[in-house]
Amino acid sequence: MSESACRAAGLSVAYRADPVLENVDMTVPEGAFMGIVGPNGAGKSTLIKAMLGLVPTLTGGATFFEQPLDRVRRRVGYMPQSTSVDWDFPTTVLDVVTMGTYGRLGWFSRPGKRERADAREAMARTDIADLADRQIGALSGGQKQRVFLARMLVAQPDLLVMDEPFAGIDARSQNAILAVLLDLHQRGHSLLMVHHDLAGVAKVCDHVTLLNRQVIASGPTDEVYTRENIRAAYNVGEADDAFAEIIS
Repeated sequence: MSESACRAAGLSVAYRADPVLENVDMTVPEGAFMGIVGPNGAGKSTLIKAMLGLVPTLTGGATFFEQPLDRVRRRVGYMPQSTSVDWDFPTTVLDVVTMGTYGRLGWFSRPGKRERADAREAMARTDIADLADRQIGALSGGQKQRVFLARMLVAQPDLLVMDEPFAGIDARSQNAILAVLLDLHQRGHSLLMVHHDLAGVAKVCDHVTLLNRQVIASGPTDEVYTRENIRAAYNVGEADDAFAEIIS
């Protein structure tokens, strides 16, 4: 059996008395591009935050490359939703992207020419090289997402975990981000992405988890995307419309 890039086992989360996730098991095989999809309120973002230790769990936990996260943290990159960040901090795009190099530097080391060069290369890959000196607060939503992606790239992770990377962004940013993700997947990186679009996931992800507080199905996309599974995750009308779009 090949090593997993990450694995959730028996993971449950509640906010106050309200259950959000119940006994979730999910495995992302190494080298897979896994999409997590489900209706609003299904717990998709909560799942990856719980796996990364960003929200507390009631039961269960997660491993990364068969290890606790603190042992392999440098191998794991995280791209949050842009709406979850305070963008008023006065710093430039180049500075933010360069922050991605901090993990490979010692406690008392500061980024130098090499790290700045790596940051500029990551910015070129995400089509934001011309924004190097721009204040991050002045960027559009799509530009901010590309800054996040560049910062994650410069850290050189083996697993990229992304929370709605395409939400509310322009077509140019969507295309730039998607091109990078597909290239990374082709090069053997592992990717885990929360996404709201069933049909969109089917086009780019080779694995998918259908989630609605519990895992409805998880595995290769062509096995998970059945009418029955989608009906179990969504209400019947939405499920039939979504299934028709996927198979069209």
